[in-house]
Amino acid sequence: MKRIIPFLIFVTFLNSCTSEFKPATFDTISVEESYEAEISAVYSKATGSSDLSNAINTNVENAIIATLNTSENKTILTDVLKAFNEEYLSFKKDYAEIDEPAWELHIETELVYQSEDIITIAISTYEFKGGAHGNDKIKLLNLDAKSGKTLDINDFINDIDGFTTLAKAQFITSLEKNKDQLTIENFFFGEPFHLPENIGFSEEGLVLIYNVYEVASYDLGYTEFMIPFDDVEPYLKLN
Repeated sequence: MKRIIPFLIFVTFLNSCTSEFKPATFDTISVEESYEAEISAVYSKATGSSDLSNAINTNVENAIIATLNTSENKTILTDVLKAFNEEYLSFKKDYAEIDEPAWELHIETELVYQSEDIITIAISTYEFKGGAHGNDKIKLLNLDAKSGKTLDINDFINDIDGFTTLAKAQFITSLEKNKDQLTIENFFFGEPFHLPENIGFSEEGLVLIYNVYEVASYDLGYTEFMIPFDDVEPYLKLN
């Protein structure tokens, strides 16, 4: 199976929690069921049945489903996988004369950051339903470590305008270090700089990831950079 979280080169170790608060612990769950389509799912699941674990697991599963291009109104991941397989079988039946490779759906998550305040889980999905190429997507899901609630940027950044200015400067710096000699003019399709949809925490700082087509052509793939904590700290609501 293709490795679908290639960007986590600097996100490997978790923060240790030193207070009396007991952080969520996680297992890695693999879907073992066999399908006619090429389907795999390996994802993080909080252990136990506490309110915290249930909230985390619900939000992770919802976030995974939200990244998928499915018209099915389903809220359970295993149901979504079955529906994908059924759609593939229906396609094969209706277009038996077309010699297409098997459809693919691969889901992988990784717990990339955990502190007493915040949990960041990277969700990566790959869908292929024929054609020139499949559809890759990455989502950085930030959760409140004490409640399991999903956090958005306003929950951990106190000055969006100031942070955007900082992010633009860091983005340009990251391009200057890139051997491909790209400039900011190669991105954003002629529009001004804007923050990505996906911002998450790592051990070194905030990771910012633009998905394929978000700011550049498919050929450039994902666009990512990091802002060190020393630089971003004035804009953080969390310690």
